[in-house]
Amino acid sequence: MIMVDSIVSFTIERLGDLLIEEANLLSGVSDQIQKLQNELKRMQCFLRDAERKQDEGGETIKNWISEIKNLAYEAEDVIEIYAIKISLSSAITPFYKLRHVHKVGNKILSINSQIADLTRSLQTYGLTATTRDNEESHFVFETRRQLRWSYSHVVEEFIVGLDGDIKKVVEWLLNQDQRCPMVYICGMGGLGKTTLAENVYHYSSIRRHFECFAWAYISQKCIRREVWEGILLQLTTSPSKEERDEIRNMRDEELAKKLYKVQQEKMCLIILDDIWSNDAWDILSPAFPTKNTKSKIIFTSRNKAISSHVDPKGLLHEPGFLNAEDSWALFQKKAFPTKDDPGFTICNEFERLGRDMVAKCAGLPLAIIVLGGLLATKETVNEWEMIHKHITSYLIRGEVLERQSRINEVLDLSYHDLPYQLKPCFLYLSQFPEDFEIPKNKLIQLWMAEGFISSQYEIERDETMEDVAERYLGRLISRCMVQVGQIGSTGKIKTCRLHDVMRDMGLSKAKEEHFLCVSGRSQQNSNSINDVSSSSSSSNVLLDTRKTGGVRRLAFFLDQNVDKLIPPNEKVNQHLRSLVYIHDKKCRVESWKLLKAVFESFKLLRVLDLEGVKGSKGQLLPKEVGNLFWLKFLSLKRTYLQIIPSSLGKLENLQSLNLQTINKVSWDSTVEIPNIIWKLKRLRHLYLPNWCGNVSGILQLENLINLQTLVNFPASKCDVQDLLKLKKLRKLVLNDPRYFQKFAESFSFCNKKLECLESLSLKTDLLSFPDQVVDVEKLVLGCPSLHKLHVEGRMERLPEAQLFSPQLSKLTLWGCKLVEDPMVTLESLPNLKYLSCWEMFVGKKMVCSSNGFPKLEVLVIRGFSNLEEWVVENQAMSYLYRLSISDCNKLKTVPDGLKFVAGLRELEFRWMPKSFKNRLGIAGEDYHKVQHVPSIVFFH
Repeated sequence: MIMVDSIVSFTIERLGDLLIEEANLLSGVSDQIQKLQNELKRMQCFLRDAERKQDEGGETIKNWISEIKNLAYEAEDVIEIYAIKISLSSAITPFYKLRHVHKVGNKILSINSQIADLTRSLQTYGLTATTRDNEESHFVFETRRQLRWSYSHVVEEFIVGLDGDIKKVVEWLLNQDQRCPMVYICGMGGLGKTTLAENVYHYSSIRRHFECFAWAYISQKCIRREVWEGILLQLTTSPSKEERDEIRNMRDEELAKKLYKVQQEKMCLIILDDIWSNDAWDILSPAFPTKNTKSKIIFTSRNKAISSHVDPKGLLHEPGFLNAEDSWALFQKKAFPTKDDPGFTICNEFERLGRDMVAKCAGLPLAIIVLGGLLATKETVNEWEMIHKHITSYLIRGEVLERQSRINEVLDLSYHDLPYQLKPCFLYLSQFPEDFEIPKNKLIQLWMAEGFISSQYEIERDETMEDVAERYLGRLISRCMVQVGQIGSTGKIKTCRLHDVMRDMGLSKAKEEHFLCVSGRSQQNSNSINDVSSSSSSSNVLLDTRKTGGVRRLAFFLDQNVDKLIPPNEKVNQHLRSLVYIHDKKCRVESWKLLKAVFESFKLLRVLDLEGVKGSKGQLLPKEVGNLFWLKFLSLKRTYLQIIPSSLGKLENLQSLNLQTINKVSWDSTVEIPNIIWKLKRLRHLYLPNWCGNVSGILQLENLINLQTLVNFPASKCDVQDLLKLKKLRKLVLNDPRYFQKFAESFSFCNKKLECLESLSLKTDLLSFPDQVVDVEKLVLGCPSLHKLHVEGRMERLPEAQLFSPQLSKLTLWGCKLVEDPMVTLESLPNLKYLSCWEMFVGKKMVCSSNGFPKLEVLVIRGFSNLEEWVVENQAMSYLYRLSISDCNKLKTVPDGLKFVAGLRELEFRWMPKSFKNRLGIAGEDYHKVQHVPSIVFFH
């Protein structure tokens, strides 16, 4: 089956968006475009029947479907090229405009005629017109049903059938008599190797036994420097900025020596996840001692031979396939998200069908999870019977079929069952590297820029495109096709990722459907492992350079030294819509003038992502960037570009602009930006550099009425009160402490509020906290919908609890130096989950009352230099999971009440007196208060 239905659907929605958003540019041809949209809608009625019958119809129907796709693309190109010509010809005469209208009108007429011919020819093949009503109604129903779900059922890792495996690996790691520090967890993709390693990594006795922990994703592209650096930073206790810089500036041999020494001096547990080849270990091994160390290393690999190559005396553990009952138990957890609700029962027919389908997964955890995620979207027995019918036909060879083939077929089925809106969203994820943590907010902005999220949602359903996109991601996660990565402090998803096997399938589909191309990964880098053994996944083939003339999205892997930004020796589609650069941390561009060729060659680009591609400092972005009329996403984050041309103001369709610099206060954090941002009236997400330099006059932003995200508001270049005009603002970061109080006071001057603001940060990169007093009461009254609040600076007092937003879930207060006990107020915040305090309180005694902090999960206390006594009453902080206490030198011990906090799982102490540590040791007088806590860690 081909994704042509999705392509036509998006073309229809795209035409609708263009008619709404570009009415002034499309005057004269809007009637023809409307006819084209209607013709495509009529054609769409036949598509599903055509796709079902393409196998029996042979090459004729397949060619017919291919023609439809090409016509849909051609229609989009014709209209967008026409709009560019009109927009760039400000001095165009009526005669020439009429000529353009006539020319594009004829092209659209020709496309309409071809579509009509194709539609009439359908009768020859016995195809019938079917509507999308059923799928649309099911899509809406499933969407509404998902809104009632929490993410808890998809975030947690189920360990069905792994208890014995976990126990075996843990016992080996804790056994001091074992001379070999290596453990190898090996098996095929989708067997649960990483899940097993994660559970061992977080096991309570493991957390108590080892001093330091580090996790590194290796994958097929093993870059030695990145692995060593990442592990050393994790093993270094709370590395300061200076320590981080020192590690990053070390030569490779210095870095290896330092990492080697740390593992000899401390008892470390290191996970090397997804290591593919013996060669990968050979380039990493100089930094890892194999003798005279109490540190241990866990490898996860599909390559069993890695164990004999590294050290055959280690533990080789191969997780088995799940038995029938464990398979059924795992399936139920995914297929029935509400299974644990009181009164829930599984009807006999569901169980009969479910058990039969689960049996066909051959005990493979990933296949079972994906199948369960697929069936979680099906409400009726008829829907289950349909999936049962499909899976039986897919797996027709029964027991003869290899296990890996079975998992591939189950994944294939899960993809084809996706609604058309979700298929391109899923395929788009496959362009990111293996084991890559994909930032959720960036992904949402990319999907929007690509046109996967129609702007008509904002008109028809009164919800933002960002909300729709986040729901799409949630649906892919709930179907178990996408994994949750990092979870924020308030429980929201920050990153996601694809399982390697799922990514391979996505790349295969993307290639098959000419959806995107991944090109240019280096084969010469001595620190890079790309071609492994014959067991390597199919993605190796897909990552090789190939012809890209037929695809409209290109992810281009860059080497360390870049002299070309367009793939060499390839004919790249001039109608390219997306260009994403992927690279290692040391990537350097010879000259930013190379971008000129990109800007001139691909004028229909919607996405240009250059994040982290570094050039020489002080260079100018070529002025030809103004050619990219349709550009909606532009990221120049961490590129060292320091001069932005005024031509950027021509990008009137831009939705997301990221100019963030490296996170430190220095001259290279400053970017010169002319006063052109106000022209970008469709901007929704704006990330500015730490400092905007040499702006003549005021940098105007008040026209950005669609803005939702504003990071690093340049208060010294703007009028702070202009922020109150940005009514749709959801996230605001202000980093200049000279203007914190002025911003707070701006609410009282005009009695206006930022009703939509959910996240507010008044923070600085300075080495000390601001001494200026900030009136937090005015802030919380002016921002009544806050979910997150971060404030640095002195405060005379806290507002009353009832003045805070009831939705507030994350609060960070640094440098407040409050005299009165702040817990009296903060413990009354009903939905507070995360509280971080640094130099917040200068008093001697602090009390957390019974039933206070009803939802608090994480509490971080640091720099309470005068605190001597802390009282936690029974039933206070009943949901507390993690507590961190740092640099409170006068605090003698933890509160007695901690023994009542049954859910406490992590205790972390940093820079506390030795006597404090002794009291909490196993032989200490206060150990009884914390003996129920699985993980207690002391850092010096």
